[in-house]
Parts: sequence; structure tokens; C-alpha cells
Amino acid sequence: MSALLNRAALARLAPELRPAVDPAELRTRVVHFGLGAFHRAHQAVYTEQAAARSGEPWGITAVAPRSAETVRALRDQDCLYSLTERRPDANVSRVVGAVVGALAMGPDAKAVDALLADPEVTVVTLTVTEKGYHRSPLTGGLDTAAASVAADLAADPDGPLSTVVGRLAAGLAARMRAGAPPISVVSCDNMAGNGAALGRVVHDFVRASAWPDRAEILDRMAEAVAFPATLVDRIVPATSEADRTAAVAALGVRDALPVTAEPYRQWVLEDSFAAVRPPWERDGALFVPDVAPHQLTKLRLLNGSHSALAYLGTAAGLGTIAETMAADWGERLVRTLCAEVAPTLPVGRPDPRAYADDLVVRFRNPAMHHLLRQIGSDGSLKITERWLPALRELRARGTSTPVLELALAAWVLSTRRAAAPTDPAADTLAACWEPATRPADTVGALLRVLGAADLADDDALTTAVADRLPALRAGRMEI
Repeated sequence: MSALLNRAALARLAPELRPAVDPAELRTRVVHFGLGAFHRAHQAVYTEQAAARSGEPWGITAVAPRSAETVRALRDQDCLYSLTERRPDANVSRVVGAVVGALAMGPDAKAVDALLADPEVTVVTLTVTEKGYHRSPLTGGLDTAAASVAADLAADPDGPLSTVVGRLAAGLAARMRAGAPPISVVSCDNMAGNGAALGRVVHDFVRASAWPDRAEILDRMAEAVAFPATLVDRIVPATSEADRTAAVAALGVRDALPVTAEPYRQWVLEDSFAAVRPPWERDGALFVPDVAPHQLTKLRLLNGSHSALAYLGTAAGLGTIAETMAADWGERLVRTLCAEVAPTLPVGRPDPRAYADDLVVRFRNPAMHHLLRQIGSDGSLKITERWLPALRELRARGTSTPVLELALAAWVLSTRRAAAPTDPAADTLAACWEPATRPADTVGALLRVLGAADLADDDALTTAVADRLPALRAGRMEI
């Protein structure tokens, strides 16, 4: 068996395989919640390059909300891992060294809070997916009735907490009490207005807590904690056993946590930070006064197309995005969906037609093996952001929405399938399928689960979606 990737092994690697910066020269100045592949292929890469190009010691301690196993594996490798860019012509691999610490949120609660209160830490980033915010579908604020949130509110804030929102709120409260310098908390999850959404649930947690000084904490946070909006973009498939084997071949050492990604990456950030931050712009990150046009374009075109491909491809018996794009209807689905949604986007850049051209190239990349099942997971949370606002806006204008209706029908079909993608509302969604219920009523019931009662009451919409189901069941993609 090959030796394990760690700092001692770096000297044996070819120069082009080594990190862009010596990890021994970095120290924790960024805390990141979410130890998944996306962060390691995106924000960590930008941070490593920012450190290398500025000479500043920007290191990351990553906090895993759940997976203690990933934390152990990363620690065993001195927090090193490899990233392979899947290019159409050839793969390119190298080791990333930006992560200098790994913590498990529950067992390491005191260490996490200590970092959040550390004056040297001036940035917190998050990739915890939409469900990690515990937002109420009715208000958009914190769902304090959710079992995990209620348990955290009742628990000792110095002990283990189960939600990232609770841990972050408790850590920021400790920072405010200590009078530490300002800090920026940056959501990197795919939600419209992600900065404001994160700020709201954190403030809601503090407000709902029993802390006697909660009013003072909220006042201090208003001055000392910023929640910039961001857009992140890079396709990062789930790591397979074949990826681990390929990493050994590329490096000559064993990497238990390799990640793969497409060559393309983008990061757009609202220029409203409260404290010093890594100079991510040195690696191409874009700082703008308003992220919303970029964010909305990405959410509705890229993420919206991704979800549509996932559910329609699954209905057609396909397994990956590249396979779906190779179908005679794949490119047509992307282009027609982008054209249908384009009128709901801000006028000006990014240009929807050019954006669709780029999506077709990216999605067709034959070196990528992005699983439809991965993209289709948590659909009840994702499509409420990716499809439903555009659907509402278009229908309010009296504009026809055939592609969104088709995509919605494919999602509806997925909620009944025995091998449906994982979803936090899976049982509630499945219960909507009563044998004697008319298909249009089933569609309406599913939309109500999403908190979209207005769309559920739109008889023309629910009927149009239901009318699409027979063709989808037969594997016909009528675009």
C-alpha cells in the first residue's frame, strides 16, 4: 500500500504537485463551516492562492457539522488533500495546503468557540447547504419550532450544539462579549440573498435565546459583524473510488480525501466586509457593490438547469449530467429553460444567452461524472429557490412556462419513485400520493409541502404539470 499523503510526503512530490504555499507558514485566520468537497475545491483554493500571492498567512480551520470521520481522515493527512481538475483533454492534479486545522462541531465545541472569539480570525465562511440554515418556508427567518433548533436554544451554549446556526450564534456572542475586533460571516450556499438570509437566522437565534445579555449582543453584532452576499460557482462531483485510485496514480501517495472539479470556477462577493480578509481578488474573485444580478442569474440559469437535467435525466434512466447532455434533448432543455427564465433576470450583465452558451460547454464536459442523484437531492429546498420565484413572476405576467412546468413534473415524479433522491421532506412528499387522488391534486399537495400555496391554487398550472406526467413515465422528453 502507498504511503499516506501528509506534510512529510510533500518533499517527495514533483514541484507541480505541491501546494502553492507552504502550509507550515499559515495560521488560522479563516474558520469554515462545512468540510465537504465543494469548499475544498473552491474557497480553499482561492484562499491558498491569496496567501501565496500576497505572502500573508491566510490559513483555514474547517469545522465539520456532522462527519467526525472526515475530520479524523483530514487530520491524519495533516489537513492536506488533492484536487484534480477534470479537463476534456487531460486531468490535472495537485495538493492543496490552505486548510491547517479540522474540528468536529460537536466534540470540539470549545475549540470552535475559541476560534470564533480569536481576534486573528476575521472571516467565517459556510457551505452547509440550504437545509443547514433551518429557515421557515413561510417567513424566511429561523424556524425556532424545528426540533434541532429548539434543542439548541434550550441547551448550554458552551456545550455541543447540533445546528451550525446555533454554534455560530453562540461563538459570535462570545466574541461580542470579549470585545474582539469586527468579523465577516460569508454564506457560500446557493440561496438568493444568502448574506441577508444567514444574518437573519443568526440574529433570530440570539433573539430567541435565553441569554440575559442578548439585547447587548445584538446591538454589538449590528456594528461588528457583516454578512456579505456571495455567488460561488464550480461543479464538484461526489468523490468515487475511481477518483481515489486515480489520485494515488497521479501523486504516488495515498489520499483518502481527494476532490475533483471542472476547470471553471467563479466567486463574486459583495464588497461590504467588516474586517481584513484574504485578497481573493488576486486569484480572480470579483468584488462588487451588488451581487444580486450575478447571484440571480446563476441561481435561475445554472442551478435551475442543473435541477431540471437531474430530474428529467433520471426519468429517462440516465445517471450523470454529461450523459443527459448527450441525449438529443439535453442541450435543448438547457437553452429553452434559460430563454424562458431570462425575462425574470436583471437587464444587463451577465448576458443570459452567453451564459447559456457557457453552460452547454461546461455540462457537456465528458471528463465530468456529476451524478444526477447528487444534484437531485434536497429538491424540496432547492427548487423553491431555483424555479418557483421565476415561475411566479412569469405567470403573474401572463407568460407561458412550458419548460418550468416540464421540470416541475419531473420533480413531482421523483417524489414517488422508490429510489427517490434524499430529501428532508421525503416522507411528507410521498404521503401526497394517495391512490384515489387526481394527478393535479397530487401536484397541488406537493406544492403546498414546498410552502407554495399560491401555486398550488393555480388550477391551470397544476393541470399542466399533471398532464406532463404520462409522457415522462414513458421516458418521452417533450421539450
